[in-house]
Amino acid sequence: MCSMKTEPKGLTRRNFLAGTAAAAVASSVGFANMAHAAVKAGGETVTPIETMNKYGSDLLNMLVLRTYPIAIKMLKDESEIPQGAVRPKRDLGEHYSACQVFGIVRRRGTTLAMFIEDHWCFEPIIGYGLVEPPEDFLEGSGSDFFIQNKEAAKERNNSIPILPYGKYAGMVLAPLHKANFAPDLTVIYCNATQLRHMLFAMLLKNGYRVTSTLDPLWSCVHSVVPSLLTGECEVTVPDPGEFERGGVGDDEMMLSIPTGRMEELMTGVYHYDRMGMGYRSFGRELKGDFQQPPFYKQYFKKWGLDTQ
Repeated sequence: MCSMKTEPKGLTRRNFLAGTAAAAVASSVGFANMAHAAVKAGGETVTPIETMNKYGSDLLNMLVLRTYPIAIKMLKDESEIPQGAVRPKRDLGEHYSACQVFGIVRRRGTTLAMFIEDHWCFEPIIGYGLVEPPEDFLEGSGSDFFIQNKEAAKERNNSIPILPYGKYAGMVLAPLHKANFAPDLTVIYCNATQLRHMLFAMLLKNGYRVTSTLDPLWSCVHSVVPSLLTGECEVTVPDPGEFERGGVGDDEMMLSIPTGRMEELMTGVYHYDRMGMGYRSFGRELKGDFQQPPFYKQYFKKWGLDTQ
C-alpha cells in the first residue's frame, strides 16, 4: 500500500467547519423559497405527491441509503386504499407484523395496506388505535416481563404514545420515491452517519433539533405515533422484532419525519450538497494537530491553549 500522504479529494470536517459561515451566505439564495420553487418546474405544475417522490429519490441517492425511505399514510377506512396496494391477508393469505411490513416495503418496494386483520403482532394493534387498550395492558402486562418493578411497568405502558381508538382503521406504506399518495410521515432507516447528516440538515433553517425518548421496545409504534401526534421528528431504536423478523441491520436507526417537516429537511440536504458539503463529501482525518478552523482558534487563544 502506498504510504504517500495526499490531500483527500472529499471534504474533511475541518474544511467544512472553516468554510460554513462564508459559503452559507453565498449558497443560501433561492433556498428560502424552495417549497415555491418545487411547485413549478419547466413551466409545468409539480404536484405535492411528485415533490415527495423526488424527495424520496434524492434522499436515497444523496445519502447513499441502503433501503427506500418509507411513506406512511393513515387511513380512515378501506375506501382510502390507493390503487395497487397489496392487502396481506386478502391478497397473499398471510399476516405480518408491522416490522415485517416496514422491511418488505423498504427492501422490495411493495406498497402494502394494513388493517387489523392483516396484523400478526399486538403492539401496533394497540398503538395505532385499532382496539381500545386492554385493561391488563394498562396494568403493565408485557412490560412486566422486562421491568421488575410492577409500578414502573405499569407507568411505562401508560406512557407509550397511542393513537385514539377508532381514529384510523388502517395504514398504507410505500417507498417514498414512488408512493401514489400524500404521506402523513416518512420513516428512514439509516446508519449513525446518515442520521447525523439529516439532523445537521434540519438545523439549517431554524435551528431545529430532534428530541426523542429512546425505548428498546415497540419501535413500530414509536416511529409512527409520536410524529402523528406532535408533528415533530422522532429518532427510534429498532426493537428485537425488527431484528428477528424485520431484518434490520446491527447499525441501523430510524428517523421519522412528519410531512410538515420534510421541506425543512430537504432544504438542508440540498443546501449542503450545493455547497460541496453533502453526505458523500466527508472524509476521515486521524492525524494529530490538524488544521483548526478559525473559531476553534479563537476559543483556544481565549483559554491560553496552543493553536499551532
